[in-house]
Amino acid sequence: MKTVRTAAEVREALREPRERGERIGLVPTMGAFHHGHLALMRAARDSCDLVVVSLFVNPSQFNAAEDLERYPQDEGTDAAAATDAGADLLFAPSAEELYTPGFDTWVEPGDLAAVLEGAARPGHFRGVATVCTKLFSIVQPAVAFFGQKDAQQVAVIRRVVADLDLPIEIATVPTVRDADGLALSSRNRFLSAAERTIALALPRAIEAGLA
Repeated sequence: MKTVRTAAEVREALREPRERGERIGLVPTMGAFHHGHLALMRAARDSCDLVVVSLFVNPSQFNAAEDLERYPQDEGTDAAAATDAGADLLFAPSAEELYTPGFDTWVEPGDLAAVLEGAARPGHFRGVATVCTKLFSIVQPAVAFFGQKDAQQVAVIRRVVADLDLPIEIATVPTVRDADGLALSSRNRFLSAAERTIALALPRAIEAGLA
């Protein structure tokens, strides 16, 4: 697996595969990989000729600076995991690479982003939609892979892709859960025992409803 830092390097790395007509898959991530991320990469590997994983902790989707600062980051460990999962190219840009000085163009999603997580985290989905649109522009994948766990995010991104006529398929991969049923998340490490117990109410309610 090759690691690149700039949009120009991505485009150069993908130039010949694209000319050969290879199917390119993109897995957008913020790093801190767990088995859920690896499931996305394996799904991409199974259906694409070339797999690009982006690793970028996107500052524009955080509401508080302290949340951004404490987000777990270990590129070396993540790169090794991505290699093992079959990724071909790791795009790990700096914030300055994606948000150049004077950056002032945003993708502003509509009603889908105004409820649920969007209501609790104003501006979050604007950041998500903007960075994903930039990644789609840079990589130009045939398909991008997202987890079903982030259902609202998937709905927002699908709306962006449809509204902007982007020629990209949005594929979803089933949620990967811990042994106790909690959906895997890079932020789970911040939960106290009591908070984890509260969080488990949702998967248990879903399980009961399906019984």
